[in-house]
Amino acid sequence: MLDIKYVRENSELVKENIKKKFQDRKLALVDDVIELDKRNREIKQEVQQLQANRNKTSKMIGKLMGQGKRDEAEAVKAEIAKEGARIDELTAEEKNVEEEIKKRMMVIPNIIDPSVPIGKDDSENVEVTKYGEPVVPDFEIPYHTEIMERFDGIDMEAAGRVAGNGFYYLMGDIARLHSAVIAYARDFMIDRGFTYCVPPFMIRSNVVTGVMSFEEMDAMMYKIEGEDLYLIGTSEHSMIGKFIDQIIPEATLPLTLTSYSPCFRKEKGAHGIEERGVYRIHQFEKQEMIVVCKPEESPMWFEKLWQNTVDLFRSMDIPVRTLECCSGDLADLKVKSFDVEAWSPRQKKYFEVGSCSNLGDAQARRLKIRVAGADKKKYLAHTLNNTVVAPPRMLIAFLENNLQEDGSVKIPEVLRPYMGGKEILIPKR
Repeated sequence: MLDIKYVRENSELVKENIKKKFQDRKLALVDDVIELDKRNREIKQEVQQLQANRNKTSKMIGKLMGQGKRDEAEAVKAEIAKEGARIDELTAEEKNVEEEIKKRMMVIPNIIDPSVPIGKDDSENVEVTKYGEPVVPDFEIPYHTEIMERFDGIDMEAAGRVAGNGFYYLMGDIARLHSAVIAYARDFMIDRGFTYCVPPFMIRSNVVTGVMSFEEMDAMMYKIEGEDLYLIGTSEHSMIGKFIDQIIPEATLPLTLTSYSPCFRKEKGAHGIEERGVYRIHQFEKQEMIVVCKPEESPMWFEKLWQNTVDLFRSMDIPVRTLECCSGDLADLKVKSFDVEAWSPRQKKYFEVGSCSNLGDAQARRLKIRVAGADKKKYLAHTLNNTVVAPPRMLIAFLENNLQEDGSVKIPEVLRPYMGGKEILIPKR
């Protein structure tokens, strides 16, 4: 959410930013906000004048009564009562106007970084760098669920009976591999100086609206019936929410946290054939990283965060690339975002395994996360987040890139301590 003063003083820039995101339907919101803000300031000014006049006039009542001028005193009382009613009327209007301003401001997108490429959707995202040599083996690589089935490692049919589509049972070596990846990612981030955290897996609505746009909320979040609670779609939600309404001493920044959580997502809409299996599902587990920092440090932390994910995947010999998300593919709160994509030898292309985002002060403004500077002045923090690893998709990349011609799967050296020393997985069929 932008600062109302910024919108007031830079309305054309805000409109141009909306156009860059191809959201022209939102242009009228800027003019609406400016008119409502004007009315809000008029109300405040009139209330202040009425209150000042009432205070001044109130002092006359005792004086008039002391002089025996009861009728004049009663007339002054009547005038004060009239002004009080007007103040109540204006206060009610002020509340409504401020609610209308907030409703519109929550929908106006954040100002994107000047370096963000302009494009309508994810088809216009821009490749930045490739890491590792993508390989297509001489033998055919089956679909990822077929590989898992050879190890008796997945049962989607039973999960369908229990929970419906979009769920799965992982078993045996595949389940162990899933947990090994999570444990390795946790230790990888701890070694890079991040503090490990297991957060709440449910959050209140004021945190949900603080960390994401309404469109994202509708497409992702599961509501707990009868309670003001939502299941998290990623631990970033509760990790950033940890600092709601807090004033953070500047000397403690940056706050660098890595968190584990299950994640729950609606995943609305139709999806292609390559998004079957465990690619796009309603429940999965993830290791996340978040940073709360000073505004001037957020570009530096953005570069560090996506590099962490690249380094993690490369430590397991999985080729990856980074894509910069174009303006039309950026969620409304984001200033800048990179996707990390892993190589799929079966598809002979890359696919998304993580996303790194700089949200500027958008989340901090909504959640009132402020920093107390050395000069005692307060300012809004900047927040960033990035996927360390989400094993369901990561398992796809892992199995495809480590599958051997005889059907076995090679275990990279860094994962062997988490797999009981195993160097290779042997299929059961």
